[in-house]
Amino acid sequence: MHQDAARFLSQPVAAQPGAPLRVAVYSRIAEAIRNGLLTPGSMIPTETELGTDMKVSRTVVREALMLLEEDGLIRARRGVGRFVSDTLPRIGIERIQPFEDVLGSPGQPAEVKRTQVIKQAASEFVAPGIGVEPGTDCWLWESVLIRDGEAIAHLQENVTAQPVSFGKGPAAPLEIEDDGGTTLLAALNKQVGRLAGPGECQISLSQVGPSRAKLLDLRPSDPVLVLTQYVQKGNRPFYLAKCLVSARAGHLSVMQQFQS
Repeated sequence: MHQDAARFLSQPVAAQPGAPLRVAVYSRIAEAIRNGLLTPGSMIPTETELGTDMKVSRTVVREALMLLEEDGLIRARRGVGRFVSDTLPRIGIERIQPFEDVLGSPGQPAEVKRTQVIKQAASEFVAPGIGVEPGTDCWLWESVLIRDGEAIAHLQENVTAQPVSFGKGPAAPLEIEDDGGTTLLAALNKQVGRLAGPGECQISLSQVGPSRAKLLDLRPSDPVLVLTQYVQKGNRPFYLAKCLVSARAGHLSVMQQFQS
């Protein structure tokens, strides 16, 4: 850590009237980040070091750091420490793009670890999302997304296994090459043309459950954000994905616009 940052952070803090002490600690660290004393990607001092320098308890520091992480100013790497976020906000889910880009670091996609690729009968949930009848064969690509060495999301992607036709050409089976290092959407964009949509992403909250908890190194009862993405191609349902995102992934942005 730079000496200027160390001097700035080592000054004792005092709570303002009516505000908890954790807010003062939060503000001190946030100011160091905004002023560039703590640079993007740099490691910040430990709870003990900050508490000693600022003359506050570790509990107060921990609460302040939790708030900073919630607001996306810092991120934690388990077993390593806490770091200033590289950028804010993260790439948003308002765009149709592969989840390795959505959940990756700036300029660095998340690592894709394939867990299985199988052909199976489309369920009542999957079938309408990919434009087939229930029971029709479809492809399932299942992957775990990894960032900074940590599993941050579990991804299931579906497309039909039946011959398809785009435009005026004859129907033909999808020839999707699986190199094990990309998501299905990335492979489709490369081989059959970019899936520009229209699309829809539904957001809900759930528990990860026993089987997926093992893949993400979570407890079965841990909460996850569920992103269910539907994408059309040629004005018909074509691609469906369900991505379970752990709290380790940090912030996701959604673009909003005023309607005139």
